[in-house]
Amino acid sequence: MAASSLSLTWASTKISNKLNVNHLNESVQQTALPTSIKCLRETATTHEESHHKRRAVLLGAGALTATLFPSTPLLALEKPLNYEAFVDTIDGYSYYYPSDWREFDCLGHDSAFKDRYMQLQNLRVRFIPTDKKDIHDLGPMEEVITDLVTKIYSAPNQFASIAKMEERSEDGKNYYTVEFTLSSRNFEASHFATIAIANGRYYTLIVGANDRRWRKYRNQLKVIADSFKVLDI
Repeated sequence: MAASSLSLTWASTKISNKLNVNHLNESVQQTALPTSIKCLRETATTHEESHHKRRAVLLGAGALTATLFPSTPLLALEKPLNYEAFVDTIDGYSYYYPSDWREFDCLGHDSAFKDRYMQLQNLRVRFIPTDKKDIHDLGPMEEVITDLVTKIYSAPNQFASIAKMEERSEDGKNYYTVEFTLSSRNFEASHFATIAIANGRYYTLIVGANDRRWRKYRNQLKVIADSFKVLDI
């Protein structure tokens, strides 16, 4: 595994025009702050019930996945204490999540988990089609991350501050991860976002919490961001 990192901070008033990410705007906008996410109620429609049943199968089969798919990179490592593995071999991704978190439906996302007591402390994953083959095809990490945080993840009334960017490569797959904070007049929350491209899809995992919780649980949430992997399907 290779990894590199870059630490910096700036405001969202200066946006790079060197990278055109307009093709991502419509589909990725709902991955912004937890306060802007529209999540489905747990009771539902036939489609929602079907989604829950499928997830139950995926989660229930987790213990068998290590045996059936021993080459899965995520499961080749020892699972961190107090985390569970989520492996979606159908849609091609995996990650760890805290064992006491609960799954919930979040509009436009393929999977999502939240703290059972603090709903704004959550993670969610989505993907959109792309003709790109690798995350490097989007451009240099600094430009890609800057545009995502300032144009996609933040609202016009929010101040965006990027604390750190990282790039890693595992099993031939490349990932960008960013740590950033979004502040408004009455609210502040911090997040990790990890993005990758595989299977003709642009994948995004975002995990975050409000400012008070972030100071306490930041390192635990980083485990989630670093564990995100895309799988061949």
